Amino acid sequence: MGIIARQSFYNVLSILFAIALGGANTIVFYPRVMGPEFHGLIGALLANSNIIQPLFSYGIQFSVIKFYSACKNKRDQDNLLIFSVVLPLFLIIPLILTVYQFDFILGYFFADESKASDYLFLILSVAISTAYFEIFYSWLRIQKKTVFGNFLKEVYQRVMITVLITFYLVGWLDFDSFLYSLIVGYYLRLLLIFFYALKVHTPKIHWEFPSNTKMILRYCSYIFLTGFSASIILDLDKSMIKQFLAPEYVSFYMVAIFIAAVIDTPSRAMVQIVSPMVAESLNSNNKMRLEELLKKSSLNLLLISGLIFVVINVNLQDIYKLIEILNTERGYIAGLPIILLISITKLFSASLGCLNNIITNSKHYRYLLIFSIASALTAIVLNIQFITTYGFIGAAIATLVVVTVFNILKIILVFYKFKIHPFGIKSAWVLLLIVALYLVFKNVSLDLHPFISVSLKSIIVGILYLGISYLTGLSAEVNNFVNQLLKKQ
Repeated sequence: MGIIARQSFYNVLSILFAIALGGANTIVFYPRVMGPEFHGLIGALLANSNIIQPLFSYGIQFSVIKFYSACKNKRDQDNLLIFSVVLPLFLIIPLILTVYQFDFILGYFFADESKASDYLFLILSVAISTAYFEIFYSWLRIQKKTVFGNFLKEVYQRVMITVLITFYLVGWLDFDSFLYSLIVGYYLRLLLIFFYALKVHTPKIHWEFPSNTKMILRYCSYIFLTGFSASIILDLDKSMIKQFLAPEYVSFYMVAIFIAAVIDTPSRAMVQIVSPMVAESLNSNNKMRLEELLKKSSLNLLLISGLIFVVINVNLQDIYKLIEILNTERGYIAGLPIILLISITKLFSASLGCLNNIITNSKHYRYLLIFSIASALTAIVLNIQFITTYGFIGAAIATLVVVTVFNILKIILVFYKFKIHPFGIKSAWVLLLIVALYLVFKNVSLDLHPFISVSLKSIIVGILYLGISYLTGLSAEVNNFVNQLLKKQ
């Protein structure tokens, strides 16, 4: 099994476990133990932290991936790694002082009556720890050591949340203590990845800037603005729902988004290891390898994510019945339409494969800034319009429109600049399989307990989907992977 398949497989296992545990946290523990209001408040706080995090990291983690393989010698590589740690300090300190100095900045993020403004310390603390976590994780990715970092990123924080909620339930923590403990947990994660990154590769300190510092800073500036705009798109919806609607609607929205986000699982696992390979192909001007990475990642992600898409969306009614059984609070079913809308968004994004990585690591990365700023501005306008018109479902509509339009623009850009695209005839067959099974099973209702119903329909859909894709040979990589697993039995 190749390095992509092997590490992607382990990463998928980690993410699946994280999703299962995160699902328990999001759907059961948070709502039952803390209630939708506190759940929504924590979600809004972490969303604001995610928006701020790119300000602190300034895109340096992406610069490490792009420039490391282009460095001429180990000295340059080590200088780049040390520079990636030092640069954020020159941003974090003045930004924090500025935030606390000027009240109008607080007013930008929080309504006057918002409880979230009382917990600015959590937003900033988590943003700092997350920024440095991503930097050290990029150290591991360039060494093609993604499994432990992925475990810390996906599994660790879910386990941490579960433990802290348990402590809150038994009365060992009040709400404020819960938040302080959350901060401690994030910094413990940072220490773990820091020491592991040093174990994998310890750079020597030469007390000098990288030879291409100006180029790195220019790239950081573009990626920072791009990442900041992207983080706005990802977390703006939750933040704006908090502004326009009651906090519990953030909780309802987060549950729906969480269910749909499961479709992202294969993408998150594969792209972590593919991204450095894309950078290497671009730095060596290996266009054939680049096109191979794009088409294979696109087809395989569409195939695997498509199965998850069908399983989720043919079971929506039973999934929400389960949520109602597990929770004393009602109202979560109001988010049901959101799942299909976001699922389509996630599936389309997965079908692009490593296309975003190609743009990010190429000389055409400047276009991402244009796309990101335009999409962020569009998202702000659409969220305001749609949330005030359609309620929190409007946030999902806005996300679908923005992601679809700008994904199409990215496809056009890569085709125009590289003369390659992610799709082929097999992509059309996979899409046909997804649509056909969804239409066949979406209205199938079993008069059984919702857990049994979800399990049976998922098994049937899974057998049909995988059987058809295997027998028709839609993906050689997936078939080879299945064959290797069967040989081990």
